[in-house]
Amino acid sequence: MDGPHMPTVPECAPPTPPSPLTSLTPLTPLTSPTPPVPLGALLAREDLGLRRIAGPGDPEPVVHWVHTSEMADPYPYLLGGELLLSAGVQLADPDTYVARLVEAGAAALGFGVAPVYDTVPAGLVAACDRYGLPLVEVPPRTPFTAVARAVWQLMALARHHELRRVARAQQGLATAAARPDPVPAVLGQLASRLGGRAVLLAADGTELAAAGRPLSGPAARALGRLAAVVRPAAPDAPDAVRPKAPAPSPKAHTAASGSGEGRVAPPTGHTGPSAPDLPAAPGAKGVSAASDTADGTRLAAYAVGSRGLVLGLATPDREPGDHTVAGVAVVLLSLLTAPGQGGGSGRDAALVRLLLGADPAATAAELGGDRWTAVRARPGRGGTTPFATAALGAALGSPLVDPAPDGTVRVLLPRAVDDVPAQPGWVLGVGGPAGPGSLADSDTQAARALDTATAARRDVAVHRPGPLTALVPPAEAAAHARTLLAPLADAPALRETLRAWLSLHGSWDRTAAALGIHRNTVRQRIARCAALLGTPATRTSAAVPADLDDADVRAELWFALRSLP
Repeated sequence: MDGPHMPTVPECAPPTPPSPLTSLTPLTPLTSPTPPVPLGALLAREDLGLRRIAGPGDPEPVVHWVHTSEMADPYPYLLGGELLLSAGVQLADPDTYVARLVEAGAAALGFGVAPVYDTVPAGLVAACDRYGLPLVEVPPRTPFTAVARAVWQLMALARHHELRRVARAQQGLATAAARPDPVPAVLGQLASRLGGRAVLLAADGTELAAAGRPLSGPAARALGRLAAVVRPAAPDAPDAVRPKAPAPSPKAHTAASGSGEGRVAPPTGHTGPSAPDLPAAPGAKGVSAASDTADGTRLAAYAVGSRGLVLGLATPDREPGDHTVAGVAVVLLSLLTAPGQGGGSGRDAALVRLLLGADPAATAAELGGDRWTAVRARPGRGGTTPFATAALGAALGSPLVDPAPDGTVRVLLPRAVDDVPAQPGWVLGVGGPAGPGSLADSDTQAARALDTATAARRDVAVHRPGPLTALVPPAEAAAHARTLLAPLADAPALRETLRAWLSLHGSWDRTAAALGIHRNTVRQRIARCAALLGTPATRTSAAVPADLDDADVRAELWFALRSLP
C-alpha cells in the first residue's frame, strides 16, 4: 500500500481509545516559535490543490505546526494548534477520532485521498461538521511533505513580514520620541502602527494623553479595569515582590474570547512572534501586562515605569508583533516619563528658580532633598570609554554629572550617603553630606578624598569628619614642619621644651615640673626658641623674635611639632 500519503516512519502502538465523548473542552495550543499561518492561506496555494469540505470557516483557523499520524488515537502526541495529516490507515470510529482531535486542540484535519480511501469517508465529514473541526481534502498528487513544506514557507514569509513591520514601528517610535512633544508623538505613532487607540493613564486612572480612534463605553470601562490590574500597588515596589500570574500548563483550559476575564500577557521584553494570552490571577495586581476583549475590541494594558502609569491599547485585531511594538513604546514612555524628565518637572523648575536667585533652602525639597553628597571621580589605570561618564552617573543613581576637561568627573547625589560602591575603571572620592547652601564644602571634601584614594591606590575614599590636621596630607604637613622648625633642628632640647610649654598653655612652673628642670631654664629655652624662630637681622633692620604670645603663632608651631615624626 505505497502512496504519497503513507507514513514513512512506523509509530508506536496506540493506546486503547476511550469511549465516545459527549462534551468537549477545547485546549489552548502552545506557542510556536514562528507566527501561525491562516488555514485560508494554505488553501489558496494552487499547487497543493487542497479543498475544505467540512468544518466552520469563521473564525479563520490558524495552523501553528504540521503533524502526520496514522494512529487510531493521536491525542497523547498532539500539542494543540496542529494541522494533522492522515490517510485514515487506522480510522475505525470517525466520531471518536474527531472528538479526540478537538479535545487535543488540533487546528484542522487534512485527509489524504488514496491509497486507503478513494474519497473522504462520509462519517468523517459529518463528525467534523458536528464537532466544528475544519476538514481539508488532500488530493492523491499532493504528498504530505509538500503540505508541511508549504506551511513552513508561509511561516517564514509571515516571520519576515512581522520583523519588517516591527523594525519600521521601532524606527517610527524612536523618531517620535525625539520630537518636542515626545509623549503624545509616541502615542500617535503607536496608534497609527497598530490601527487603534493608545492612551497613557495616570496612577489614579486619569487620562494624561491619547491618540487614535475613540473607544466605546464598554471598551473604555474594560480598559480601565485592565489598567487597575497592571498598575502596581506601590509605585516604587520592586518587581521581585509584585504578584505574578500563574504559568499556564500545556493543554490547560482557556475561557472563551470576549468573556471579559482579564488575561496576563508575557513581560514587555518578550520578542517572540506572537504573545499568548494567559489567565490572570484573580485580584492580582502589579503584573507587567494584561489583555482582554470587549465590545469587539482587542484591549491590552502595560505598566509604564515605576510611577503607576499605564499604557492602554485598543485595536480591532491582534497581529503577530503587536506585543513587541507595544514593548518598545513602553520602554520609550518609561524613559520619557521618568522623574526629572521632560519640561516642567519639579526639579527643572527648582533649578530655574535657583539660577534666578532663589534661596537654595527654599528649593531643597523640589531638588531632591535637604541633604546632598558630592562625588569626584578620576579614570583609573585602564581608562574609560566615551560613554563611561553617563554610565557612571547612572550607576551612582544621579543624572547630575559634570565632566571636566582634565578627565575628572563631578557627580552630585540628591541624598546623603555614607559610602558608595567601587565603580570599574574609576577612582572615587566622596564628600560629606551637605545642604543645598553648602554643596561647595562637600565638593571640596570630595576632591581631598579623591587625592587620598589616588595616593593610597584605593578605589574609593570617603571624607570622614576629623581634626583640622586631617585636612593636610601627612607628607605635606611633615615637610612644612621641617621647614618651619629648621632653626631648631640641631637643638632637640629646645624642641622638647617648646612642645611641653605649648601643651601646658605657657605655664612656666608646670613645664619645669614636667621636664624636671628649673623654671628659669624653661624661660631661657623659650626665649632662645623665640629668637631662633623669629626674623633674622639684616643690614637695615635688627632681629625680631617670634611672638610666642600670639595665638596664631602658637597654633602653627603646635601643629608643626605634632607633624614631625
